[in-house]
Amino acid sequence: MTASVMSPSNRILWDVSSLLMAVGDALSARFGAVTVRGELSGFVRAASGHCYFTLKDAEGAAATLRCAMFRRAASMLAFAPADGQRVELRGRLALYEPRGELQFVVEAMQRAGVGSLYEQFLRLRDQLQAAGLFDASRKRPITPHPRAVGIVTSLQAAALHDVLTAFARRAPHLPLVIYPSPVQGGDAPAALVRALGAAAARREVDTLLLVRGGGSLEDLWAFNDEALVRAVASSPIPVVCGVGHETDVTLCDLAADLRAPTPTAAAELACTDWAALWSELQAQADAMRQAVARRLQTQAQRLDLTALRLARPGRSVARQHQHLDTLAHALNAARARRIDQAAMALPRRADRLRHATQRQLHDAQQRLDNLGQRLQALDPHAVLSRGYAWVESVDGRPVTQAAQLTAGDAVQGVWADGRAALQVTAVSPTPAAPATPRRRAGSRGSA
Repeated sequence: MTASVMSPSNRILWDVSSLLMAVGDALSARFGAVTVRGELSGFVRAASGHCYFTLKDAEGAAATLRCAMFRRAASMLAFAPADGQRVELRGRLALYEPRGELQFVVEAMQRAGVGSLYEQFLRLRDQLQAAGLFDASRKRPITPHPRAVGIVTSLQAAALHDVLTAFARRAPHLPLVIYPSPVQGGDAPAALVRALGAAAARREVDTLLLVRGGGSLEDLWAFNDEALVRAVASSPIPVVCGVGHETDVTLCDLAADLRAPTPTAAAELACTDWAALWSELQAQADAMRQAVARRLQTQAQRLDLTALRLARPGRSVARQHQHLDTLAHALNAARARRIDQAAMALPRRADRLRHATQRQLHDAQQRLDNLGQRLQALDPHAVLSRGYAWVESVDGRPVTQAAQLTAGDAVQGVWADGRAALQVTAVSPTPAAPATPRRRAGSRGSA
């Protein structure tokens, strides 16, 4: 395929692929290995191991550069890239022909100095603080006398030697469990999180020490990893963090239940000095001996007094007789007072009983009179005396309705002064008559 042809107007006419190849060659010739600084954005690590991202201008200008970092170069990273980090990239410019896009093929990546790391530290610190991970209210006290202490650090770290020396000096009796993990490099944060998880799952210690010796900000950067900080904050076992020197501060220090200025100080804070415990024990033993001596002295004095009283029993018996006489006199006097008071109260109680009985009899007589009057008012013979009469059958049952009679029935009429035999000649029921109350004394007049 020809790269170009001459047009009738003597202009060079390129096809697309030839032009892009020529531009790529020009870029390679003009820009060899170059180094560029910027801020990571849209960082993605593909399943193949290649990394793709955009590099933004670090000063805020509206300029971006598409970047690709292939697996071999990505495997040599000493840290975990993330969006927002300022980095320095070394590589070459190339043209991605399928899309005609300019891209930067990255061969090496490093952080762009302490300043950008510190800015990232401040941003993440503010974010986690807003989430409440550093609140003093969620921090737990460290057990003063743990049954065992766990240490999360590297087996090759000098900090481990310092911690073990401090425990051997202060608490040689205390069991120690080491959860090994790298403390520097790109794999350190995930390994430290796994070590904390193993300690939480095994539940064999009462306190965890997360320690590392001093170093630069880059050396301590694993302890500013967000996943590790969250693991420290959520650990079910109280964590003492001693990372770096006294002037070094990491986000794990802020999230831990207790911050120690150095690994040695972390060991000292996690246990009580056995010499101090021994001195305290000796002081308590002395106090107990003194208390027992005082108690024995007091009891000996009481024993002497008791023995002295037993030596003259007649005097004690005389005192007891005198006390009994006093009690008997008081008892007799109290009994006489109670009898006199009861005798004085008896006439009053008799009067109250008599008056109460009279009131009850009077009330009962009134109720009886009222009931008699009501009973007399309901007597049917009293109704007959006012000129009424009732009708009853021959066998004495009352006839209260006309419907009970038929023509030819024999009935009796009852008046106040006697009765008469009657014959029913006809029955005439009253149609649609309004309901009237039943009379118990019969009807007025004759049948």
